[in-house]
Amino acid sequence: MTAVTQRQPPPPPVTTLSADDARRAALLAQGLLGAPDRRAGVRGVLRHLGAVQLDTISVLARSHELVPYARLGPVGRPAVDAAYWSASGGGSPAGPHSFEYWSHAACILPIEEWPHFAFRRRAFRARGHRWHVMKDSARSCAAVLDRLKAEGPLTTSELGGGRKGGPWWDWSETKIAVEWLLDTGEVVCTERRGWKRVYDLAERAVPDALLHDDLDDAACIRRLVAQAGAAMGVATRADLADYHRLKGGQVDAVIEDSGLVPVAVEGWAQPAWADLAALAGPPRGRHRTTLLSPFDSLIWDRRRTERIFGFTHRLEAYVPKPRRMHGYFAMPLLAGGKLVGRVDPAREGTTLVARQLSMQNAKAVRPMAQALQEAARWVGCDTVRVDRCDDPRLAAALRTELTRTAGEAPTA
Repeated sequence: MTAVTQRQPPPPPVTTLSADDARRAALLAQGLLGAPDRRAGVRGVLRHLGAVQLDTISVLARSHELVPYARLGPVGRPAVDAAYWSASGGGSPAGPHSFEYWSHAACILPIEEWPHFAFRRRAFRARGHRWHVMKDSARSCAAVLDRLKAEGPLTTSELGGGRKGGPWWDWSETKIAVEWLLDTGEVVCTERRGWKRVYDLAERAVPDALLHDDLDDAACIRRLVAQAGAAMGVATRADLADYHRLKGGQVDAVIEDSGLVPVAVEGWAQPAWADLAALAGPPRGRHRTTLLSPFDSLIWDRRRTERIFGFTHRLEAYVPKPRRMHGYFAMPLLAGGKLVGRVDPAREGTTLVARQLSMQNAKAVRPMAQALQEAARWVGCDTVRVDRCDDPRLAAALRTELTRTAGEAPTA
């Protein structure tokens, strides 16, 4: 008797996207195509992106200020910090809106995501130590917890100081202890004062409904992969892993249950996945013209940036000055949904200085002038000066355009 082999139905056809479709989907998902949600404001940007990277460098402004500025326009800088950090614990009935933790790097994260980073807190605990070594970890941690319990939220300085007096990595026992407690979730940062982290007990600062680590690793990672996919629109396995610094194997284990849909993108060597919203229809709307922080989530993955925009960008802040090609803090220019130039800015009094600047072609002159004028007004400058441009003809055209448009109201 011959066994009957039951045929499996063929897999559904994979949607194929053009490279332009993928680029527009990424811009839409990142809030840089279409009308901005001004009612949701900065907090809406944070919830939508899922993570906003922090960095110590401040040229025009700090990176976490530049990210909502790029999407919403010149929202007041004090309002940006207030949106992130106001009503942050300390017994406030409103509770915190965000917390700081390790995602793509040190990031501001929506407070709703606290449970989904339980897998990372558990991993820290399992490792058992930071890259620093404490002489008496249990005693140092207990002392920090006792101080916070008795006195409320405190900065490192208020706890006793961050360094022993040497280089920045020469941390004090107290600093090592409080950062370890932050890693493992006993302590949380939901506020910064003057760029200093303010530490509080997680049990006091995190809302009760969120203060739990009962989601298993798979549930946590599934949520973060889905969130990353929604924030990128279309992404490869490597893209999805990089967004919250997951491992490729972790992505593989949950991708089928993440809600993301397999797609093929013309010109991409690797398979990709798309958020359903990215496949709902051709992305439409007005493109934002703006300068981007090098730490903006649209471009923080340099390989993805090259694949989507054909634009090679590197942060040169830590490159010796003689070896820099584009400047200390070169900010890419986004215009018409493409990256068409970059500028290394600085401020001198009330003048915004373009220390070094490059543009793809003459079509980028007007958008560059618009972006520089808007950025200048945002940071309280009333003039723009161009010092260096790699093309003298484009430099002359840009200076003419800056003169012509001086005083014009910014456009979205």
